[in-house]
Amino acid sequence: MKLKKLVASGMAVTMAMSVVLSGCSSKKTEAPSGGAASTEAGETTAAAEEIKKPEKITIMVDGTVTTQQNNRDAFEKKWEELTGIELEIIQPDHKAYYDVVGQTFASGTENWPDAIILGSTYYPGYAGEGALWDMTEAWNNSELKASGRVTGEDVVENMKIDGKLYGFPVTRGNGCVTYVKKKWLDNVGLEAPATYDEYLNMLKAFKEGDPDGNGVNGDTYGVSAAGIIGEESPFINYLPEFYQDSYSSFIKGDDGVWSDGFTKDNFKEALKRLQDAYAAGYIDKETLTNTTNDCRNKFYEDKFGVFTYWAGTWASNLKNNLESNGRDSELIALKPIAEVGTYLERTPPVWAITASCENPEGVYKYLIESMLDGGDMQTLWSYGVEDVHWSTKAETILEKNYTEGQFHTKESLERPGTQYTKQHLDSMLAVVGWDNNPGKDTIAPEAMAAQELFNENCRQAQVVPSTEEMATYNGDLTTLKNSIIADVVVQGLSVDEAYKRFESDGGVKWSQMIVDSLNAQEAK
Repeated sequence: MKLKKLVASGMAVTMAMSVVLSGCSSKKTEAPSGGAASTEAGETTAAAEEIKKPEKITIMVDGTVTTQQNNRDAFEKKWEELTGIELEIIQPDHKAYYDVVGQTFASGTENWPDAIILGSTYYPGYAGEGALWDMTEAWNNSELKASGRVTGEDVVENMKIDGKLYGFPVTRGNGCVTYVKKKWLDNVGLEAPATYDEYLNMLKAFKEGDPDGNGVNGDTYGVSAAGIIGEESPFINYLPEFYQDSYSSFIKGDDGVWSDGFTKDNFKEALKRLQDAYAAGYIDKETLTNTTNDCRNKFYEDKFGVFTYWAGTWASNLKNNLESNGRDSELIALKPIAEVGTYLERTPPVWAITASCENPEGVYKYLIESMLDGGDMQTLWSYGVEDVHWSTKAETILEKNYTEGQFHTKESLERPGTQYTKQHLDSMLAVVGWDNNPGKDTIAPEAMAAQELFNENCRQAQVVPSTEEMATYNGDLTTLKNSIIADVVVQGLSVDEAYKRFESDGGVKWSQMIVDSLNAQEAK
């Protein structure tokens, strides 16, 4: 097997991968919950019966799976009880995960796990190098697909590379919606914006007026973000109202032709919008260097009023933390303004099965497919172990009283003072319907509303295939692009001068080489 790019540095082939935008279905299929699909005669399919049950499965996972601090041993024991299969979990430190993944793949097939979690930045490279098992047929013939419970088949389809599925997304990728403080809108006499002009007028009022009601004009910002451009795909999701229909990296048009969105006129127009808003003081002056934690803290302290951040659970987190800081907590989750059209959904991580796995069909069925069984296994992956991570016993958790039979999560072992919201799977993002979800009543109304708004107004991001040129040049190209974006927005460099630098510093050449390689691969 040729694995020329699997190196210990953490898979250099795909370090700066981008995405191509495609349609995102907002339709939800009503389907019964339950276990495996069956034939009309009530028997499981012949294909399913032929799959050999593994004696042991080894998995490599990041910190999104229950950690040792959160009693992973209990999780592992429960999983083994439910399946009768021995489970070995390899879980490197979350921050070093992809370094260890690269080292593991480079060390020889005998050291590869049976299954592994891979983010969208790494998935196409490993698939392209032949390190992952093609699970297309397993998915097409699976009891899960035949069950009628899958609501996210479009998400699964978007993870195919050259028509083949090498990794399964058990959840949607999710994305960011724009939250606006309602009290601030009321204080400046405005309604929620629906167009860019209205959005900009709101930012102006939040900057120049007294939206926080402290009696001082001009001591607040309109919007802040963790960077002017993101460090990983989908890059533009924290400031969508400015980027609108533009994109900073590689995109595939409706005609099937690849191009670099950074070189297009609509991206230059986006830079000008950002530059003007930054110069006017509508955008937090520290946006270039902000972390997400910086932004959240400033939002809680009422330093700005518009925050584009993750849908779902984060709607509740933002609300609760505003309350904890003595601020008004009512937030409006905006539908995308007209010029944005739809929010951008992040490409989800996948569960992949390595090419060295001796029984990939069995691992697919008993590990991946079973996660979404609509029963005990999905409860385990979503909420953890009963009486460890969740309970239905009458008790008081963090001053909240629960009655006998009332499902609730326990206090976090890793973060005392907080309750668990999920384990590996977020039930709001699962790609299957789950009518018997035992924790559905624990989902806060604002979290569900924000998630549904996003799901109904999104476009998905697809993985860009790996090429030699992408591996060689895209890291330096992305660094150059980000530097140019910062110079235009923060330093006031003219857009024309910025693109002259893009050419003189090699960006045009690198960009075209990557585009040519993508189109050549598409033509094969």
